[in-house]
Amino acid sequence: MFGFLKKRGGLDLVEAMHARVVEAARDRALYGDEALPDTLDGRFEALVLHALVVLRRLKRLPAPAGDVAQDFVDTLFAYLEVALRETGVGDFGVPKRMKKLATAFYDRASRYDPLIEANDLPGLADAVATKVGVPPGRAVPLARGILAREAELRSADLAAVLAGPFGPALEVAP
Repeated sequence: MFGFLKKRGGLDLVEAMHARVVEAARDRALYGDEALPDTLDGRFEALVLHALVVLRRLKRLPAPAGDVAQDFVDTLFAYLEVALRETGVGDFGVPKRMKKLATAFYDRASRYDPLIEANDLPGLADAVATKVGVPPGRAVPLARGILAREAELRSADLAAVLAGPFGPALEVAP
């Protein structure tokens, strides 16, 4: 019953979900003078938060959601490795950089998870702003969108999580 994830079709679903998460994290409304800076740091924070809400939901679902979560994380880091290589990081530097990225990802996930759980908009915005070095108000659109996405996913089953709703954009209006 659970072997579907190891088949190409299951992995295709995970890769499609990953693509929608990345698309949502790249939404232009999240970046700008009154929002996050459009930098590697700003984009990394947005990606971590979008991935985190998916992983939070998958963690609460019955099997095979755990396999889906692992496939999602594997896909996320595989694409991060490709991005590193595309920016010119050589074969010898990739493992060290991947370790730093993984550490940063899990550090942020552990910091942001309780704030999302508590639906703490000011706390989440402050934590994100601190990481990217901007005033907390600039992280509010992302934090608001993440908390809205969390609420949307709260009752989603596995099929709904795999199908999205990560596009075209998060609701970021005040």
